[in-house]
Amino acid sequence: MFGKTKQENLSKFYEDSFKDLKEGEVVKGKIVAINQKEALIDIGYKSEGCIPLNEFPDPSSLKVGDEIEVLLESKENEEGMVVLSKWKADRKMGWERIMKECNEGDIIEGRVLRKVKGGLMVDVGLEAFLPGSLVALRGFSNLDQYVGQTLKFKIVKINKLRRNIVLSRKDVLKQEQRESRTKLIHELKKGEIRTGVVKNITDFGAFIDLGGVDGLLHITDMSWGRVSHPSEIVALGDKIEVVILDVDQDSLKVSLGLKQKTPSPWQDVEKKYPVGTKVKGKVVNILPYGAFIELEKGLEGLVHISELSWSRRITHPNEMLAIGDVIEAMVLSVDGANQKISLGLKQMEANPWLKAKERYPVGSKVKGKVRTLTEYGAFVELEVGIDGLIHISDMSWAKRLTHPEEVFKKGQKVEAVVLSVDQENRKIALGLKQLTPDPWPEIVKRYPMGLEVEGIVTKVTNFGVFVELEKDLEGLLHVSEFKEDLKGKPAELFKVGDKIKVKVAKAEAEQRKIALTMR
Repeated sequence: MFGKTKQENLSKFYEDSFKDLKEGEVVKGKIVAINQKEALIDIGYKSEGCIPLNEFPDPSSLKVGDEIEVLLESKENEEGMVVLSKWKADRKMGWERIMKECNEGDIIEGRVLRKVKGGLMVDVGLEAFLPGSLVALRGFSNLDQYVGQTLKFKIVKINKLRRNIVLSRKDVLKQEQRESRTKLIHELKKGEIRTGVVKNITDFGAFIDLGGVDGLLHITDMSWGRVSHPSEIVALGDKIEVVILDVDQDSLKVSLGLKQKTPSPWQDVEKKYPVGTKVKGKVVNILPYGAFIELEKGLEGLVHISELSWSRRITHPNEMLAIGDVIEAMVLSVDGANQKISLGLKQMEANPWLKAKERYPVGSKVKGKVRTLTEYGAFVELEVGIDGLIHISDMSWAKRLTHPEEVFKKGQKVEAVVLSVDQENRKIALGLKQLTPDPWPEIVKRYPMGLEVEGIVTKVTNFGVFVELEKDLEGLLHVSEFKEDLKGKPAELFKVGDKIKVKVAKAEAEQRKIALTMR
């Protein structure tokens, strides 16, 4: 050793000292000098290495004497210096740390370095990629605003082969949002008042941000009064106080109320609107069955179509009322539990039926006009608002009628006898045949049993034929009373208009019928 030069001995010493040092490994070094572009690093080798300042996260904080870890890329370059890299050392150590400590799905903290095509680069011990679509909860935000920020990210993908990592800020925000919502949901109490901001408005209500949890303010809970659309009550961005109506901690849903901040107008409604009192209100809605009258904000009563008029025949409430009309009505019934008030408009006038018995005594003759014909009778208008019914059975003593139109025409003026009056149910029964005496006692005398007569067939049925014996008087010839030699169905044997000879089998005054026979 002593036979060699000093320089040779020194070189041999360094080579022996670093015989275990391998290129590509991370070693410790000390900063021995710093200039405007580089830092000179001594790793205890025969020469120093230079590292550009831009490889350091914070170049301004560097000072001579600082110990750092660097990657030994080469023991000697063309200039005889070692080749070192701070950036590669950090990346290698960062990758090893992440491989050891982290998995996909873990949350990691990092600092946003710069904006790149399609997203951001984040320092998490090595550079990881944050796609632009995974930066914010909704859509693409301004990526420049994140540069320099230290935030939490979720590792969504680790590619060991390429040694790269994909991050998501969006997943972290979602998780934080869920945690915040769950915490707030558990803090909310039914019945308490909270302040929120109108976040969204739909046809059925508005969503209110309570500070991390959205609650639904349904249109029916906005006002005690009638609301056509939520925008009549709230606007986007409005800061409002609402009542917590219900909290579903499983589905994280909150129901809110605005009208519940004030007492219900239906409270003590029976005392405010006793039956029989006269009230004034505005028509706010008209339906085929009636009109709704607003008596005060949030409190409406219904005037049913049957309670509109004593005299007028109303087919639709809009014949008498229009939305916006202010009317007077009478309270007919109040049901506070079911929030219903029945009102009457016709009760504000005199009821024409109150003295119907006095004006139309039973047995008296009356005159009127046929208003309506039905299968069972004719309605005769005696005065405005009062009709009487002539039942088909009270139209003729003897003639068998199939429809009232055989006797009456709509609009025809008629005279009739009052048979009964029911003021309570507003019904009057009239009779046409009662204008003349009952002819059946005389008919029975004129048609004794066995009398042979000739008549005209007026109707043929499956059970026999009706035979006109004289005007408005018919008898029935049953199939069982046909001649023995007449075989077949009645329609095959007889036709309307045929003249036939028959005998009276029986004439009954009480039943008002005559049975005929051919036997």
